Amino acid sequence: MQKPTVLVTRRWPAAVEQQLAETYNVELNRTDRPLTSAEFRDAILRYDAVLPTVTDKIGPQALDVSKPRTKIFANYGVGYSHIDLESAKSHGIAITNTPDVLSECTADLAMTLMLMVARRASDGERELRSGAWDGWRPTHLIGTKVSGKTLGIVGFGRIGQEMARRAHHGFGMDIVVYNRSPVRPDVLAQYNATQVSTIEELLPQCDFVSLHCPGGEANTKLINSQRLDLMKPDAILINTARGEVVDEAALAQSLQYETIGGAALDVFEREPAINPVLAQCENVVMLPHLGSATREARQAMGFRVLDNLNDFFEGRAPRDRVA
Repeated sequence: MQKPTVLVTRRWPAAVEQQLAETYNVELNRTDRPLTSAEFRDAILRYDAVLPTVTDKIGPQALDVSKPRTKIFANYGVGYSHIDLESAKSHGIAITNTPDVLSECTADLAMTLMLMVARRASDGERELRSGAWDGWRPTHLIGTKVSGKTLGIVGFGRIGQEMARRAHHGFGMDIVVYNRSPVRPDVLAQYNATQVSTIEELLPQCDFVSLHCPGGEANTKLINSQRLDLMKPDAILINTARGEVVDEAALAQSLQYETIGGAALDVFEREPAINPVLAQCENVVMLPHLGSATREARQAMGFRVLDNLNDFFEGRAPRDRVA
């Protein structure tokens, strides 16, 4: 029987690419750049499976084909708001993702960002590298304490819970949670967490707010100017979820006028483009989408895609099917 043909849209860890090549007729995107809509239309007509990532925008234009050959988008990553679900469903294309395997590493990165912005680590490193540091003094680069403060978590799935674990058990933080559905009492009890019914109730209580909710249309600009105004004047916003969850223009204004204490971002509305006003703000820490960027997580994501592909082409229901 002929092996299914598979397109991998970006370069993946070598061990994963090798195993894919042993199982399928694989074509790699050796340029390692995002595909255009026209290239996606061509791919959907030529390959049995397409393996996209968050950088691939598979909208209605990309799916404007009459007789697609592609039967599955096996997505490399948890989020899949970059794929037009309705268009994919209309073609009968299955979609899978890779949950679980990156939760710990993304929570580690969220904690890193929180500590960096709270303790002004980026400011300090820039000063050192520029040769401007002239020695210790009592009022130099004063930040804010993290231990014992209140952390608000928006979205209490796997990553949000891992963030709560680190914050509560590692730093003694009080945890306040907003989630679109009720969280079981026994889960909240693990972190001595309190669930509130609205974001508006959460924001004024918190010294830090960390976003771990899905992207997509329902959560676009979830954090807007009105909600930023509800935050404490010294509170800090952390986003490792999806860029579209935050209204970056509103955030930049809040940072410029110092109506909040700071922000720490790993994802952006139009990445890799960065809002130029936001980039000029000194009270924001920015990283280039590193949430799952560990060897362990990136390999595990790839092998999870492979598991989903194997299930699909061997006639089993993929465990991570989302559409």
